[in-house]
Amino acid sequence: MANISINHVPLTVLDVDEALAFYRDALGFTVISDVANGGFRWVSLAGSDGTGTSLVLSAPGAGRSDADAQTLAELVAKGTIGPLVLSATDLDQVFETVSASGAEFLQEPMDQPWGPRDCAFRDPSGNMVRINQTV
Repeated sequence: MANISINHVPLTVLDVDEALAFYRDALGFTVISDVANGGFRWVSLAGSDGTGTSLVLSAPGAGRSDADAQTLAELVAKGTIGPLVLSATDLDQVFETVSASGAEFLQEPMDQPWGPRDCAFRDPSGNMVRINQTV
C-alpha cells in the first residue's frame, strides 16, 4: 500500500487577518503562503518547527455559496466545528503565552483520564483548539 500522509488541514475563520495574528503571534506558527483569489485569501501556516502538516486559514465564503458561507460562519462562531488538536513540548509555556493573548480558555492544563495532559481554548473566531503535552 502507498504511504499516505496529511498535507493540509483547512480551518475556517471569521477574520483571516485576526486569525493569522493569533496563530502566528500567540502560537508561533510560520506563514508558508498567503494566496488571494476572487476577493478571498488562503493563508498556509506551518508549526513552529516549520515542518509537517500545514494549517490553512480561510473565510467562510472562500469558494462557497453565500448561503453555505453564512451557515458555516454561524457554526464557526458557536465553536461547533472541530476541535483542532495540536501538540506542544511545553504546555505550560503555551498556556501562558495564549493566556496573555486574550484567548478564551475553556480548560487550563490538566491530566486527562484518556491519557494526555492538555488545555483547551477558543481562537478569535470561536474554533475550539486543544493542545496536548508531548512526551
